[in-house]
Amino acid sequence: MMRRRMIVPLLLVLLVIAAIIGIGTGAVFISPREVVEALLGTGTKNQMFIIGQYRLPRVVLGILAGAGLAVSGVILQGMIRNPLASPDVIGITKGAGLAAAIVIFLFPKSPAVLLPLAAFGGAAVVALVLYLYTRRRSVQPSTLALVGIAIGVICQAGIQYFMVKNPGDVNSALLWMAGSLWGRGWEHVLAVLPWLLVFMPLTLLLSRKLDVLSLGDDVAEGLGERVDRLRVLLLITSVALAGACVAVVGSIGFVGLLSPHIARRLVGGQHTLLTPVAALIGALLLVVADSIGRGILPPMEVPVGIMTAIIGAPYFLFLIARERKNSFS
Repeated sequence: MMRRRMIVPLLLVLLVIAAIIGIGTGAVFISPREVVEALLGTGTKNQMFIIGQYRLPRVVLGILAGAGLAVSGVILQGMIRNPLASPDVIGITKGAGLAAAIVIFLFPKSPAVLLPLAAFGGAAVVALVLYLYTRRRSVQPSTLALVGIAIGVICQAGIQYFMVKNPGDVNSALLWMAGSLWGRGWEHVLAVLPWLLVFMPLTLLLSRKLDVLSLGDDVAEGLGERVDRLRVLLLITSVALAGACVAVVGSIGFVGLLSPHIARRLVGGQHTLLTPVAALIGALLLVVADSIGRGILPPMEVPVGIMTAIIGAPYFLFLIARERKNSFS
């Protein structure tokens, strides 16, 4: 147990190191020592301007979005008892993306706070469909994934329709669909921060109930839990986290799938420890992926969503193969 609890401070140290390296990575390289000096207010004016106005908010947003998507995945996997459940795999991210695309294309001058609200609504519709479907206890994980993929395809078609109808905004829309931290500033951090401040602590409070829910509906009800009400509350929390994050960073995939699995291998399935560890892993994954995307071909950038897909797609195929093997064994 002591070794497991050391995972959190270790991940915090790795996240700080990754953040410092990420702040320094880009068209203008800044060494880690210069980054620390600039953060402490003793660097050059040029470096302090670059970091304060461009690099630091981008890294902070990557930390927040990575943590939010990871915790959303933890909730879905624990609630549905499905290792393939994550916001992007089962279509929640695409639902949020479609709603956000409607706001971007049809209401381009709308206030920034409207985008997370719209994304939350789109994600909630998809989540409601999946919830009604998964109330049948015989649903297999691979079946749920296929249903989510089908819903995601429908939402993707809607996004492409708006892109065809509004060709003037297609470049920014494509960048947003790929998932990117490019051009993000403090206003985007402030847009997503309130959602995380409310729903991340709520997830920690519900973590023990997730442990009970993982024992099965009958056992949870026998222990006094109102399973249907608990599932609705968990679903709202997961949708709020995923919708808010997607609204500001775009459709970044596999963070919500990868992070809970890595965390579960490190600390086991107890959600009181699994949740913060998954959050740190998600933040670390997104910061590292964004740094790699910026550092491969500077000054050009590879969107962070493409980098996470390169990492996550093989792992997703591995999970599907393992689920099929378990179903036949």
